Amino acid sequence: MKSTRFAVAALLAALSTGAFAQAWPSKPIKYIVPFAAGGTTDILGRMIGAKLSEALGQPVIVENRPGSGGSLGVELLAKSAPDGYTFGGGTISSHAINVSLYSKLPYDPIKDFTPITMLATLPNMLIVHPSLGVNSVAELIALVKANPNKYTFGSAGNGTSQHMSGELFKAMTGVKMQHIPYKGSGPMITDLLGGTISMSFENMTTAYPPAKSGKLRALAVTTARRSFVAPDVPTMQESGLAGYEISSWQAMFAPAGLPKEIHARVYAETARALKSPDVVKRLQELGLDAGGMPPEDLAALIKEDIPKLGKIVRDSGAKID
Repeated sequence: MKSTRFAVAALLAALSTGAFAQAWPSKPIKYIVPFAAGGTTDILGRMIGAKLSEALGQPVIVENRPGSGGSLGVELLAKSAPDGYTFGGGTISSHAINVSLYSKLPYDPIKDFTPITMLATLPNMLIVHPSLGVNSVAELIALVKANPNKYTFGSAGNGTSQHMSGELFKAMTGVKMQHIPYKGSGPMITDLLGGTISMSFENMTTAYPPAKSGKLRALAVTTARRSFVAPDVPTMQESGLAGYEISSWQAMFAPAGLPKEIHARVYAETARALKSPDVVKRLQELGLDAGGMPPEDLAALIKEDIPKLGKIVRDSGAKID
């Protein structure tokens, strides 16, 4: 008798979930970008949001919640209801680096989220203000070594791939310079263009346009291979830093407990959007490699990256309370 009641309860729950999924979406959907407007996470969020709005028939409203290397916005996403009306961007910083960088992280990057898919991967680019007068990584190292703590590097926030790229550079070269964290790439680039900070290890998306125009100077990319967007810019390894390699990634998540039917629909629509000709063209223009991997592959990548990137954090000595 008891087993029959359990079976009936399970059936009713399944029917209820199915009915809910069929009615979804019946109102606007929120997409949380955990960084300021103008950066890679913001650009991707708005691009995918527009495509999902077309596919689902409801507006997708992008909301920027910057701070703490993406942790503030991602915490908000984790604590949202898993009802299919809140999604958001997550990065290598919010879901891998911050685990080791922050002594207390207000969310679990694995347990508190439903992975949707990887949106894109990309290199970071070492860009400097022209006033430094350097044309190569070797010249930059010599300049900074001769002037300890005079120069600064900016990033989109503590714990971002940009921050870790700079810390790895410091650890491998022995140079001393100050890290200046911002609430996103947009405000950081503005200060770099104005000469308020000296350099950055910024996402290719926002780093290359001002470098291409001559407003900033590109010295190297952080990946093992050169970027197809800027094939004339050498890698860090080619510039003399053997073993230097960091790639940045951008992904999409929902709160843990998202109904399976909605999960499957959103993944399918997002993966389809990433293959659409206009999105592929735009991603290539930005120097991004399109994602689209299944949710389980994204979950596996995060589990691999947490200890790997944790070593870079520990070796750099960086820690935030």
